[in-house]
Formats: sequence, C-alpha cells, structure tokens
Amino acid sequence: MSLLITGATLLDQNGRRGGALRIEDGAITEVGENLESIDGDDLIDASGLVVSPGFVDLHTHLREPGREEAETIETGSRAAALGGYTAVVAMPNTDPTQDCVSVVEFVRRQGQAAGLCDVHPSASITVGRAGTQLTPFAELAAAGVKLFTDDGNGVQDPLLMRRAFEYALGLDVTMAQHCEVERLTGGAVMHEGDCCSHLGLPGWPSLAEELMVHRDIELVRLTGAPAHFLHLSTSRSVELVRMAKADGLPVTAEATPHHISLTDELLRSYSAIYKVNPPLRTMDDVEAVREGLLDGTIDALATDHAPHVSESKEQPLDQAPPGMLGLETALGVAIAHLDTDLATVVGALSWKPAAIAGIGDAHGRPIEAGEPANLTVFDPTEEWEVVPARLASKSRNTPYVGVPLRGKVKHTILNGVPTVKDGVAQK
Repeated sequence: MSLLITGATLLDQNGRRGGALRIEDGAITEVGENLESIDGDDLIDASGLVVSPGFVDLHTHLREPGREEAETIETGSRAAALGGYTAVVAMPNTDPTQDCVSVVEFVRRQGQAAGLCDVHPSASITVGRAGTQLTPFAELAAAGVKLFTDDGNGVQDPLLMRRAFEYALGLDVTMAQHCEVERLTGGAVMHEGDCCSHLGLPGWPSLAEELMVHRDIELVRLTGAPAHFLHLSTSRSVELVRMAKADGLPVTAEATPHHISLTDELLRSYSAIYKVNPPLRTMDDVEAVREGLLDGTIDALATDHAPHVSESKEQPLDQAPPGMLGLETALGVAIAHLDTDLATVVGALSWKPAAIAGIGDAHGRPIEAGEPANLTVFDPTEEWEVVPARLASKSRNTPYVGVPLRGKVKHTILNGVPTVKDGVAQK
C-alpha cells in the first residue's frame, strides 16, 4: 500500500514546515514540498492540518484482564487511536496484576490482535502491587518491559524502593512512582484545602505526594538509577523535580490533562466524575503544573485514562472509585489550556513520552524518509465538545462534557496503515 499525504504542515522535533509525504511498507519513503500522486496511491488531503509523530501515552488503564466491564484492550486501543495515539503503556493494576511474564504477554498479544495502536505492558514493582516483595525484574525486562510501577499505590517501604532502584540500574529499566504516602491519605476524598473544609469532606494533603517525590529524588541521588514521577499535581512537587533536574539527576515527570485544566472547586457538585487520584488541586497548583510543562520540568502529558462503569461513579463521593477518561480528549484539552506553541504540546504528547517509555526507536520519530510511519494528523484549530455516547471507550466517565476543547485528530497512522481516517476508526 502506498499512502500520500499532501498539503500538510509537518511538525516534529526538527521544526515546522510545509510539505507532503509518501508512505510505503510501513515507512516514510519521501518527504517534499510537492509530491506527485502515482497510480495506486491512497490520498489524504491534509490542507490546514498538522502531521506530527504519533502520540504516546505513558499512563493508560486498559482494565483487561479482570475488569472488562469498564474497558478492554480493544476498546481502549480504539479510544487511543481516535485520540491520535500510536502507542500506549498499559498500567499493571489489572486482575491478575501484570507482575509476571504470562500476564504481560497476554496484554501484549491482546494489543497486537486489536491492531489499533502498539500496546506496551508495564509491570508492577512489587508482587500483586502489595508493596512487600519485588517482582522478577530480570525476567520481565527480558520479556520487553521497560517501565515498572505499582500505579494506584506508591511503594511505601523506602528500603524496598531503594532495592528496586538498584536492580533497575543493572537492567536498563525505569521505576515509575505513584507518589502517595498512604498514612496521610486514609479516607481522603479530595484535595485538602479551603474547598474541602467548606464541604466537610476528608482531605488529601499535598504533602502526601511531595514527601514521596522528595524521598525518591534522594534515592535516585543515592543509587544513580532513573526515576519517572507519575501524574504530578502540586506546585511543590513540580519545584522538587525542577531542582532535581538542575542537579543533573536522571528524573522525568508527567502531568495529566485534568491537572492542567480542572480544580478542586468542581467537587462542590459532589459529583464523583471529578474524583481522581491524585485529586484535583487548586488553581495555584494548576498554574504551576502548566508552567512545569512549558519550561520542560514536566516532560510528558500522560492521560491516566481510567475507565469506570457508570454505576460505580454514581456512588456517593466517598465510595466511588477515582479516575476519569483521557485518551480521546487529551489533545483538545492541551491546546485549549496550555498557552504555548504547538511544538511544545506535541513534544509532550509524542517524542518525549516515547523516549521515557523506551520506544523511541519506533514512535515519536522525525518525519523523514526512512523513518517508521507512526503519525498523527490533526486540526489544531477545530473547537469541539465531548458527546459521551460517541466515545470509543466502554465507559463514559469524562469530566469534559460541555467544556470547549480545541484540536481534533483526523487521521492516525500505525505502521503505515490508517487506524483512523477522517475521524473514524477503521477497525
């Protein structure tokens, strides 16, 4: 198959320019200002659109195995493709946990069968995510796992976390930490602050995140192993990472679309649609996280896509599970809420997370001849609103109903083949 994209604005880590590109056998074969169509070309007119390296999500909950009523690898992959993603890292808090090679391989096979985006399983740091015994890192690394995390829980034991970093150093893998000191968050419903006090709800202090960020930065300093901090949400967390990077430590960080666009004030509605982990914070925190993304302190925008069936989110606020959808809305939220150039947004969605995930050889690549054809084509100016019934996810727990978004994916190309064309999934 030969695919010709014409009239586009090409945007990658090498800059922005007008042009066209031809794709054959899964790779980009030609890039130029004007390319002539040949017999057999499948044509995409990208006039007014941007072509970028495909997006990569470092933080996707696909729920399978174990909670297929909320999401499956197929439905989550379809949502990812519609959001412009050519690769996602699947979080390990499944049932059974992704703590052994057999479960990791199951997730990978299901992703390959869906064929909508590359699914890269992460593995848990501890067996069953119980925080007491390390998983077999060497076996899992040999099976292709690059990122280890107990996401949903932070590893509470500092000695165990030190050992995890020490093992990681010898295996060329990265520990990704969910930063939460659980002794400070028991029973918490939302951010601990003025809104929480007014509503009379148990609060989740910023300190619970910041203490673990500080601890792991010092463990990185001690061991020399890399660390990735998941879904940072507070101004002090951002500053701690900024200082660690200034010291030359091998740390990276991500933020979510909801932590750059929503605040704890939304919990005044008592709607569990706004309940997440870590919680929505204050506007001061939102602005600090935005600034962290703009100055490079925070490397990546990761969705923390967390589907839940409707009945679970309709429970009282203190009983409902945390989490919200993110794959299909990430680009629209980012462009609408980050006052920056488009290259910064795309970098945080594409080549930067690809490097952290250890898949930068295939994803987030420059748009040049000879490179893999994993690409996203989007309209950066289109304004739209979410219609939950039209989402590809099996769940509907999106907080963006009625919220104006800007930037819409039109085509997603995986290994040279469109998985989304004209905004419609092809599988």
